[in-house]
Amino acid sequence: MSTASPTTGPATGPVPGAGPAAVPAPAAGRRRFGLGLLGPRRGRHELSSEQFEALALPVGDDGVVIGADPREAPAVLGLARPTPFDAVLIGGAWTAQVIALRTVGTGARVAVETGRRQLWTGLAQAANSGQQCVTLHDVGRVPPQGPTVHSPVLVVRDCGVRPPRGRVVAAPWQPVLTLLPYLGPEAPRLMDSADLVGVQRVSPEEARRLGRLLGLPQEDVDALPALPDGFTLWCAGASRMYVDTRATEPETGLLGAARRMD
Repeated sequence: MSTASPTTGPATGPVPGAGPAAVPAPAAGRRRFGLGLLGPRRGRHELSSEQFEALALPVGDDGVVIGADPREAPAVLGLARPTPFDAVLIGGAWTAQVIALRTVGTGARVAVETGRRQLWTGLAQAANSGQQCVTLHDVGRVPPQGPTVHSPVLVVRDCGVRPPRGRVVAAPWQPVLTLLPYLGPEAPRLMDSADLVGVQRVSPEEARRLGRLLGLPQEDVDALPALPDGFTLWCAGASRMYVDTRATEPETGLLGAARRMD
């Protein structure tokens, strides 16, 4: 687009320094480029430098809000990644179902490998309104999911305390969340290869074992047997965070209240 000289100005505007000038109506058949519709004039929305910091949002990453951290800020879990991501949750199916439902809300698909199909049927029916967002598969029968950056897939493995090795494993844009009801014989192997481990209320003996496996301080070992329903200690390497997963009203209507056992 050509620009007008600052001394002559465009034909539809005043010359700088010459005072206001009338703007002639465009000739018939000529189009006015770049002007658009003339709307109402309002004052600009401006902030001082002191007020600018108030615009910060309380989110730590792009992903699924899985609850609130100890400071009451949203705890966000980035599941859809360009690299494989394995997570293990030692806890109840209720928390895994909330995570699955909220993952669907981000536009991703969820494939559930489970021996408890009846436990997941209600969630799948509610989520699959208009399109197939959640699919249920028997243990060892999960077909290839074909994940892409535009269509990520969360694979939830609810296969009991001794889950077999999965046919569908973590891959780019395909994270895997393995649910264990308690600390069984397969837990150390799964935890050792996991990028993230979540622990809900466990027995004192399980807490001591988890303390050794995860390198937890004694205060966390003492806290695990008394965690309320819906609370999870998430561990990634040396990082630890307690998260309170609170269901929304629609989630409570579908899944019920938070609970550790199913």
